[in-house]
Amino acid sequence: MFSMRSYWFLCVVMALTFAAYAQAHGQDPQATIVLWPNGAPGAVGTTPEDQPRLEVFLPDADTAKLHHPRTAVLILPGGSYHGLALQKEGEDPARWFNHLGIPAFVLIYRLGPRYHYPAPFDDATRAVRYVRAHATEYGADPDRIGMMGFSAGGHLASTVGTQFSAADPGAADPLDRVSSRPDFLVLGYPVIDPLGPASVGSYHWLLGDTPDPALMAKLSNDTQVTARTPPTFLVAASDDDAVSPLNSVHFYSALVKAGVPAELHLYDHGRHGFGMAALDPEVSDWMSALMKWLESRGLL
Repeated sequence: MFSMRSYWFLCVVMALTFAAYAQAHGQDPQATIVLWPNGAPGAVGTTPEDQPRLEVFLPDADTAKLHHPRTAVLILPGGSYHGLALQKEGEDPARWFNHLGIPAFVLIYRLGPRYHYPAPFDDATRAVRYVRAHATEYGADPDRIGMMGFSAGGHLASTVGTQFSAADPGAADPLDRVSSRPDFLVLGYPVIDPLGPASVGSYHWLLGDTPDPALMAKLSNDTQVTARTPPTFLVAASDDDAVSPLNSVHFYSALVKAGVPAELHLYDHGRHGFGMAALDPEVSDWMSALMKWLESRGLL
C-alpha cells in the first residue's frame, strides 16, 4: 500500500527536482500585476524600479483541481533591502507551491537607496490586499492568504504580520476595503531586529544613514508581536553569519509568549540564503516540514 509517508517523500523529491530544473532552464510568470497603475505613493519616477508589482505563478489546471480548499501565498525575496534574490527566494518556491496546487505571487518591492521605509511596507501591504481582493479569481479562499519571506523579505513579511491594518469598508480604493493581515507567515532566516546581530546592511538600506530611534524600535518586530500576529513557521541555520539565527529564536519566543501557534526549525549548517536547499538532503527537509505544518493547519 502507498503510505502517507511515501506520499510526502515523493512530493518533496518531485518538488525539489522541479525547482532544480526551473533554476537551470528558467520559467516565466503567467502575468505581472502593477500594484499602483497610476503611480505608487512616494514614487520618485516611472521606471520599473519605481513600480512595485506581482509576478503571478499558477498551478496547472489538473493539479489545481486536486487541492481544495485553496490557499494562496505571497512571496517576498530577500536581498538586504538593496536587491532581490528573485530566482532562489522567489520563482523557485513559487513553482514549489504550484506543484502543491497553490497559486503564488512574487512581490517585486521598492528598494534602497532609492526608497526607504515605508515604501517596501506600503508595497507589501498593498500586495496582501490585492491577492485577498482577487483571491476567488485565482481559485483561492480570501481567508487563506499566506506570506513567505526570506532574509530582509522575512523582515518585511514579519512587519506586515505584526503591523497590519484592518479593512476599511468606506475606503475609496477597493483594495483598502480588505484587511492587510496575512493568515499565516513562513519566514526563512529572517531579519527580525534590523539592528540585531549581523543585520546592519538591511537596516541601512531600509532606514538610511540617520534613522529615527523610535522607528528603529518600531521595526524590531519581536517587540511588536501580539495575539493577533498570524501563525508562523520559521527556519534558519545555526551557522548563519549574515543574519543571526537568534532573530528567528527571538521572534519564535515572542510568538509563544503571545499564544500564537508557531513552529521553529534550526539546522546545524546551511549558512545564509539556502532557499529551498535543493542540493542539501538535510536542510531541504524543511520543505517537508513546511508541508506537514500547512496540512496540520488545514492549508494544504
